[in-house]
Amino acid sequence: MKIILNHSAELLILIFLIITFLMSVIDKLTDWKGNVSFLKLHFAHTFVPPLIPTTLFIILILEVLTTLFCSLGIFEIITQKSTNFSLLGTIFSCLVLLIFLIGQRIAKDFDGARNITIYFIVSIFAVFLFQ
Repeated sequence: MKIILNHSAELLILIFLIITFLMSVIDKLTDWKGNVSFLKLHFAHTFVPPLIPTTLFIILILEVLTTLFCSLGIFEIITQKSTNFSLLGTIFSCLVLLIFLIGQRIAKDFDGARNITIYFIVSIFAVFLFQ
């Protein structure tokens, strides 16, 4: 119990990231066609639509890795007092969010880009904590 209390900030951030990216993975897996359709509409006036299925698959893989490493990070902190997996998970989180940010900027969705920035602040703070 002492380990959990001593690392509560780190564990809570990891749980936050797991929830965020796991829900995104589940959404993509359960409604792939809906996601592709939405994104094609969102990026309709850009060069992006032909790239959407491939890009979405890459994002899905990165989100799975983020969720996996953050989950393993929780176990690693509690059992070994180490943060190697946590650092990897939070770095992958930042990469995914940067991809999202690029997409929102290409689509000129500045409100969406601002919302991603909030998640990025949490993720980059976590990278700082785990270094």
